[in-house]
Amino acid sequence: MTHSFGRRSFLSLAAGGTAAAAGAVLLGRAATLGPHHPLHAAGASPIRSVGGRLELDLVAQETAVCIADGPAKALTYNGLLPGPLLELEPGDAVRIRLHNRLSQPTNLHYHGLHVPPGGNADNVFLSVAPGASHTYDFRLPADHPAGTFYYHPHRHGTVADQVFGGLGGVLIVRGPLDRIPEVAAAREQVLFLKDLPAAGALGGRGMGMGMGMGMGMGRMLGREGPVLTVNGQVTPELQLPAGGLLRLRIVNGSNARFWRLALEEHSFHLIATDAGALAAPVELQELLLVPGERAEVLVQARRSGGRFRLLNLPYSRAAGGMGRGMGMGRVAGRRGMGRGSGGGEPDGPGPWPNAPQTIATLTYAGAVEALPLPQRLLPVEPLPEPVRTRRFLLNHAMAPGRGMVFLINGRPYDHHRTDTTVRLGDTEDWELVNDGVMDHPFHVHINPVQVISRDGRPEPYRAWRDVVAVRAGETVRIRTRFSDYPGRTVYHCHILDHEELGMMGTLQIEA
Repeated sequence: MTHSFGRRSFLSLAAGGTAAAAGAVLLGRAATLGPHHPLHAAGASPIRSVGGRLELDLVAQETAVCIADGPAKALTYNGLLPGPLLELEPGDAVRIRLHNRLSQPTNLHYHGLHVPPGGNADNVFLSVAPGASHTYDFRLPADHPAGTFYYHPHRHGTVADQVFGGLGGVLIVRGPLDRIPEVAAAREQVLFLKDLPAAGALGGRGMGMGMGMGMGMGRMLGREGPVLTVNGQVTPELQLPAGGLLRLRIVNGSNARFWRLALEEHSFHLIATDAGALAAPVELQELLLVPGERAEVLVQARRSGGRFRLLNLPYSRAAGGMGRGMGMGRVAGRRGMGRGSGGGEPDGPGPWPNAPQTIATLTYAGAVEALPLPQRLLPVEPLPEPVRTRRFLLNHAMAPGRGMVFLINGRPYDHHRTDTTVRLGDTEDWELVNDGVMDHPFHVHINPVQVISRDGRPEPYRAWRDVVAVRAGETVRIRTRFSDYPGRTVYHCHILDHEELGMMGTLQIEA
């Protein structure tokens, strides 16, 4: 039996606790994987499909690393942090042989891809034991949207430790967006954002197995690391000629951290969210990416020269400043993608700074004739009216003998139970109601969604997404169509500690 409680009692409890694509150049204080294993450096060639097929051996293992102020070891794919950058075309066949050299079971999730949820495709119920291997074998649909996607482990019970420990990589699907002349003319750069524990923070227990604030409280809040990396590097440098155009594919590969980004004296021009292109660019002064979320932006080099900081601005994931004194702090103003600008002032002690942090710098090098922004991108067709509406209440509770659990509709996850059954081809609205005190990024596997409204207010522009931020006290309505693939999959909070503690449900799509 669980015992739910409201924001006031939760706050009282908490107060008592303790890879780069072609054409870009990325330099800086690079981490290395020992003298013979260079870290996945920006500028490294992606692994591309050949003749309509991509084949790859992917080894999950613990690897010695050298990252400024960071841990001595990290979890890697093929010894790389992040893992190999994969590049596909619609219709490609994919065959990936996963070899597990970890001490825990693992698997792979192809986050954002519209592929079958069962068999040897995006089957999150598979478990690959330590020392074992498994071959994933599937084909992208011929009409799969172009975009920036993300692969990472998703074996329930070990996923949070493994993602926090470093596992994850980027998967790009090329398509019509890449062929728009203004987009094609831009320099392209992948930014994989990952926070890691500080040196010595793990007490020798192995990567991903604890935090300085204590395992229980760290998992309840969602573990964050104070070492902020971009493509496995600390404060790297991006170069762009004056007049040039930079396309950033940005991936939040963190376990729990929300990245709130701003670039000094420059705007972001959003051209794609995590499930596809927009109809036209949207100008933003800042960009919020929740765990698992991706975005593509264009940056115009419209200054005469200089160095400009890419900043991670403060953000509180908890209502009422929960976590102050435990390192989380809070921020004046909790803003979403493109809302507001600037940062907050430091207002709490702890290992996580509560002021803007520099995560990279943009340096002008040379000059070219000024490149324009695109005026139009790709149409985003609205989904048809839903055949039904469902309500999902996100909350938390105390369970005897288990401590804190996170709930959807009053129940923690049980892999033996089917929570939601839908019909293949149906369109549904899901009303996501966050009745807790922490923000929750909600992720649905296999089929993307469109956000219809937030607290009854329509979204300002239509976009395809697969991760949706639901702030504490907020109600978000999303719409999705269950297309092409029947089978069994999941939906969950993408703060992966919260998923592990129960905030996940099983979805059955019936033909």
